[in-house]
Order: sequence, then structure tokens, then C-alpha cells
Amino acid sequence: MKTEVYSWRLSADRKAELEAEARREGTSVSGLLDRVTADWLAERHNGHSDDEAQQAALRKRAQSAIGSVRGGDPTRSARTSELVSEMIARKHEKESRAFARIRRTTRRSD
Repeated sequence: MKTEVYSWRLSADRKAELEAEARREGTSVSGLLDRVTADWLAERHNGHSDDEAQQAALRKRAQSAIGSVRGGDPTRSARTSELVSEMIARKHEKESRAFARIRRTTRRSD
């Protein structure tokens, strides 16, 4: 026996769609919503089990790789800011040299 009431606001269009679908199925809006929510919950419950198994498999694969990456530089993590700054400086220096070459070539052809 149904004893609980749940209400929420929805657009007029959504309400009309629900009423039309209930008429098409020969049931009430309440009956339609009861079936739809029961189906959705069952799907979520079943899918949740599959999701847990998939997550467990992913965790197992990830754990096998944890700690296996070696970079050879034990201070690399502490020096990240310095290393990134060096990489940016090298990139800018390379771009500056290329720009200077283009400028020299352009001046010669003028």
C-alpha cells in the first residue's frame, strides 16, 4: 500500500509530456512515475554492482604501477619550478634566435 507523498515542481511542458505518456500507456501519472522510478532504481542498483567490479579492476591495475616509475633524479619533484623555468627560458631563447634570423633575412632582401 502506498502511503508516502512526494512532490516537486516541473515545467508545464514536462507535465504535459508525462500526462500524455500516462494516457498512452493507459495508466495514471502516479502509476507511470512509480514504474519509471522503480525501473531507474533497479538499473542503478544493477549497474552499481558492475561499476564496483570495474572500479576494483581499475584500482588493481593502478596499484600494480604505483611506485614503478623511476626518473633517476630524486630531487626532480623539489626542483620542478626551477626545471620548468629552464624549459621556458630555452624555448624563448630558441624563438628569439629564429625571430632574429627572420629579421636579418628580411633586412637583406630590402
